[in-house]
Amino acid sequence: MHNSASVVQPTPRARVQAMKEYHPPLGNRDAMRLDFNENTIACSPKVREVLGRISAADLTRYPERAPVERIVAKHLGISAERVVLTNGVDEAIHVLFETFLDSGDELLLPVPTYTMYEVYASAMDANVVAVQADTDLQFPFDRLLSAITPQTKVIAIANPNSPSGSLATREQVVELAQRAPQAVVLVDEAYFHFCGETVIDLIETLPNVLIARTFSKAYGLAGLRLGVLAGRADLMRWIRRVLSPYSVNSLALACLPPALEDSAYLDWYVGEVISARADFEAALESVGMRHWPSHANFILVYVGGQHAEFVRLMSAGGVLVRDRSNDPGCDGCVRITIGTRQQMREATAVLRATLKVLGAMEGER
Repeated sequence: MHNSASVVQPTPRARVQAMKEYHPPLGNRDAMRLDFNENTIACSPKVREVLGRISAADLTRYPERAPVERIVAKHLGISAERVVLTNGVDEAIHVLFETFLDSGDELLLPVPTYTMYEVYASAMDANVVAVQADTDLQFPFDRLLSAITPQTKVIAIANPNSPSGSLATREQVVELAQRAPQAVVLVDEAYFHFCGETVIDLIETLPNVLIARTFSKAYGLAGLRLGVLAGRADLMRWIRRVLSPYSVNSLALACLPPALEDSAYLDWYVGEVISARADFEAALESVGMRHWPSHANFILVYVGGQHAEFVRLMSAGGVLVRDRSNDPGCDGCVRITIGTRQQMREATAVLRATLKVLGAMEGER
């Protein structure tokens, strides 16, 4: 028998060993889902109809992106060669970084922001240059400008940003793109529908701007994993070279056109969230809970040292929320997704009860 201590085993690259692990707190989520910024009720009924018509024979075929990419491009008002569908925005980010980041290149990243930018960049042997926002968590524009170097090859901007809900202006995006012509400027508009502001038209005039969108949020298709990347045709040609040809599955491709067609459902859901967001902000103010203005379908609130207990008590009350205390500059903060008005009325009642318990616990110390 071989001595197990002497057996040679495969080892990953040193950079992979040094990567941060990302373990989203999924599992046992049979409660009100105000923790992952998903659509909190359902996708369009038209999507359910299409799913019911998919046959066993349909599943034997490899998926074809191109016909649905043409539909998406028309929906976005751009030509099909400027659009690539991806397996969620995560794949869009991953493939973009694989395409444009080499060893020693820099990803310029305003923080706090979406965790996976740093995870995917670190796997590319790239250097992550984190630019910290002030305590107001607004977009750190001037600091980003100052941080640009010749090694800056990607600037990633979640717009609106998570977990803060803040927004970079069109003028700020334009200046960053112009000051760093050697870099791809990714504007991730995952939460676009809840603010209504987009810079997708900039791909016509700025050759280094790419726009990402997701169908996981407002459209309620998170389980199907669908995203889209849009940019100049010459940039998209390189993206397609790296992208797996079959990474978007047939079910997702079948469901996307009816989701796009059902604008009435989308408008209703987005309207519900925007109204509920305003109501919930008023409720937070009534209980004296500090929070940051949000342009997205979530609000970041400050709980303080009791943040973990707050999350636990909210969950015990049937409402799941997300602890963001480990994000840079977010110590003591919790992010709460905004659902429908009825859901947020129920969540507000649980929040008030939770604060009473926390207050009593604090008084006993």
